[in-house]
Amino acid sequence: MKTIVWFRNDLRLHDHPALKKASECGEVLPVFILPDHTSVTATDWWLYESLKFLQQQLLELGTPLTILKGNPSKRLSILALETQADSLFFNGQIDPVSRKQEMDLLESESLSKVDIQRFEPNMLLDPNRLKTGAGQPYKVFGAFWKSLQQQTIPWPLAAPTSLTSWIQVYPGTIPLEQSGLRSPIDWDASLEEAWTPGETASFEQWGTFRDKKLTRYDTNRDFPAINGTSRLSGYLASGNMSIRSLWHAVRRAQEEGIAPQPEPFLRQLAWREFSYYQLFHFPHITERPLRSEFLHFPWRDDPEGLIAWKKGKTGYPLVDAGMRELWETGTIHNRVRMVVASFLIKHLLIDWRIGSEWFRETLVDYDVANNTLGWQWVAGSGFDAAPYFRIFNPTMQSKKFDKNGAYIRRWVPELDALPDSFLHEPHRAPEETLAEAGVVLGDTYPLPIVDHAAARARALEAYALIKGKKEGST
Repeated sequence: MKTIVWFRNDLRLHDHPALKKASECGEVLPVFILPDHTSVTATDWWLYESLKFLQQQLLELGTPLTILKGNPSKRLSILALETQADSLFFNGQIDPVSRKQEMDLLESESLSKVDIQRFEPNMLLDPNRLKTGAGQPYKVFGAFWKSLQQQTIPWPLAAPTSLTSWIQVYPGTIPLEQSGLRSPIDWDASLEEAWTPGETASFEQWGTFRDKKLTRYDTNRDFPAINGTSRLSGYLASGNMSIRSLWHAVRRAQEEGIAPQPEPFLRQLAWREFSYYQLFHFPHITERPLRSEFLHFPWRDDPEGLIAWKKGKTGYPLVDAGMRELWETGTIHNRVRMVVASFLIKHLLIDWRIGSEWFRETLVDYDVANNTLGWQWVAGSGFDAAPYFRIFNPTMQSKKFDKNGAYIRRWVPELDALPDSFLHEPHRAPEETLAEAGVVLGDTYPLPIVDHAAARARALEAYALIKGKKEGST
């Protein structure tokens, strides 16, 4: 049988159900269809590097990767017709855009004679499997986590050891160098210093985390100056790594005594699963709040505040450090990620969807499910979210989680010479202290763009306006 395997957000060989099945059925033609957009994002850089690595992997197994661009249904229909393929296999995705593409494929008349098979997405379980006692989707993470722990997670599939293809070079394939995934401006050099995308790198990063950080994960993960997180999110978001393989690898580390208590990290993997689960059952959440009263929230239009937030010039050192880390490395520490999101939403009253879009452009680990649920959690508009009146004090967060200022000094070097006692709120430092440190507020470092107490009061007032409101009320 001649099978086209459509690669998507699953740029790996291990635990790839569509590829595994196709390799067992006959010849395989791997294909990737480039995203049809003009602006280049951080995830495009990761995608480029992942495709380059996948190309080499597939060639070593005996088949090339065909790269196309355009509407997936149309491009795959033409490809199947011209190559006389018998079947088309792909792993599913759960975001609304991808599900629409899948439906177009399945309903395509030009593919009516082609055996089309959709395999499970990169999730621990089928999202229809876990339901409440009333048969409804879970809306609270705690109950979801309890139910998930009672399930048997399927074992990951082994990678094929060889592949054959009836097409060696498809005439319409696009050279990766002409994919448009790399900007003509050399803006991504810092990303290359921080990351190595690809399947092999994902295994290496897991090994480093397992051996050096997993046992102290729960203790260290909240401190941005400590390299205590897994740094696996980019590999999961791109599909360089299978979530099932990671889950079982953690369990294996537990059995071997490497990580006797891995639940804190497994719980984070479960949060990822919960995000996918929510997006599957409530696909509108990328555009609309889950809690309908937030449809009436009085968001502010604050272009200057938004620019200051993006550039890391808010006058709040922890916020600024996080936003600069994001720009330079394409990622941001999880604790700081919550702080900067809270600042945009609750200190500036800027719509969470604007922040979500900036993260889409700048994160190498951008994941529509994780990103959406994260922003809705901070906004308080999700089903299981932080209450809106929980407003992070960025100064207190800074003092608690970056006490000695190592994180701030790394990303906001103009404050490096300030003593620890004033590093977290330079606007309160005496003039002589600022002068000794070479800090000129409003010049070398900005004054706070908003007062915390005033911003908190304004946010609570805005929240009070929507309490009790539901969709359709006025």
